[in-house]
Amino acid sequence: MSGNEEHSLPDADLFYRLTGEKEVAEAAFSELYARHGGRVYAYCLRFLGNRDEAMDVYQETFIRFFECAEENREMTNVPGFLLKIARNLCLNMRRNKKRTVEFQDYQKLVQPTSHEKSELLQLINTALEMLPDDYREVFVLREYDGLSYAEIADVVDSSLSNVKVRIFRAKQKIREILSPYIEEFTE
Repeated sequence: MSGNEEHSLPDADLFYRLTGEKEVAEAAFSELYARHGGRVYAYCLRFLGNRDEAMDVYQETFIRFFECAEENREMTNVPGFLLKIARNLCLNMRRNKKRTVEFQDYQKLVQPTSHEKSELLQLINTALEMLPDDYREVFVLREYDGLSYAEIADVVDSSLSNVKVRIFRAKQKIREILSPYIEEFTE
């Protein structure tokens, strides 16, 4: 298989190639890793708030993903499946560590262009920290990762209506938290 062939294949086809010959499996894995690695790492970092922990979970996510291919599992949504693995690993890590999420490391990745933008990002991150975990998680998946409501429902193992309610309430709570600051910015 030529190196260019992987670029044109759908994710599901690449997933099934993970059980093939070593060279075929490595090429398929490399392509899936290149396509989805950034999104998975960003999710882990936002969820955990710590670069080292995020990197550990990120790597473990792809190890588990590769192992799942060996189970001859049916695959229809590779990005959703990767985020589901990452989510479960993040939840396990948080449960084991019993600590709160900090978003400071994520903020370092963002290069603000002005003082006001930097201040606003800090306020948004603070507001995110104040959200209950179940609201924060669905909000991040929707607003930062751009997942559809149905994809989020699949990732968090919840009903579509429950996801919609959580996102609505998260937005309401963020507006509520930020309203005094927004008024200050507009004056």
